[in-house]
Amino acid sequence: MKNLFLYTITVLIWGSTWLAIEYQLGNVNEFVSLFYRFGLAAICMWVFVFYKRVPMRFCRRDHGFFILLALCNFGANYLFLYWAQAHLNSAMASIAFSLLLVVNIINTKLFFAKPIAKRIYFGASLGTLGIVSLFWHDLVAFDLQSDAFMGLLLALSGTVVASLGNMVSVRNSNQQIDVMAGNAWGMLYSAIMLATYVAFSEHQFINQAPASYWWSLIYLSVFGTVIAFGCYFSLLKNIGPEKASYLIVLFPFVAVALSTLFEGFEWQQNTFIGFILVILGNAIVLTPLDRIYTWLSIRSPVRS
Repeated sequence: MKNLFLYTITVLIWGSTWLAIEYQLGNVNEFVSLFYRFGLAAICMWVFVFYKRVPMRFCRRDHGFFILLALCNFGANYLFLYWAQAHLNSAMASIAFSLLLVVNIINTKLFFAKPIAKRIYFGASLGTLGIVSLFWHDLVAFDLQSDAFMGLLLALSGTVVASLGNMVSVRNSNQQIDVMAGNAWGMLYSAIMLATYVAFSEHQFINQAPASYWWSLIYLSVFGTVIAFGCYFSLLKNIGPEKASYLIVLFPFVAVALSTLFEGFEWQQNTFIGFILVILGNAIVLTPLDRIYTWLSIRSPVRS
């Protein structure tokens, strides 16, 4: 029940953050927005860990991995995704990002020597075909300057970086590092690095922005970052990266539904086929064959 609750919360929050990101674009530079987001999130996390008296002292090696976590999960991946959504609507970006589970499994094999089941190759192939279908018109034209093609490349780059961050989180959990402690240090390092970059750049910390920007910023910081990452990394620790990745199959449904309602996302034949293929591929990747056989046997009619 605890893991089910964590799943539900994470799916609903992360499925809705794609739409919230849309309100972050166009008014404030992405580096500044991410500094605000992770600065606020870091404050919330450190208040929490102090209140809970979570041990926060770690060796230099662990701090090195906290910095990697900051770069991969609380920095570069979001820059790529923010840039991607300047070219794509939230629905398309979320579907492309759902390939994270395939990249997670590949990286788990590379970094932790975990075997890859044969069904994963089939599921990954379906997922790739789904992405091709989603962006079919742009791939046929093959214009490197097109918005959709550029958005796809940026979204996939963010996916790869995010997966590397997931591997760092798994390493931290294997070292018995508390999830909230690791997140608190990671968000703090992210805020420091982003602030340093902005301070030496031409960007300004204080910007004029509409109320929708600030409300979406609070939602992304508190819910999309503090709560959702806490739930997700807890799932990584409790059940492992493969099973935790089931939520990646589900959150695109939330993102696409919200994009259809609020962004006027239009369903075409190729987008419908692509969406189904990506979701089906993800489901196959995450479902062992023996579970499929059990499911079919339970639902097969009893013959006398």
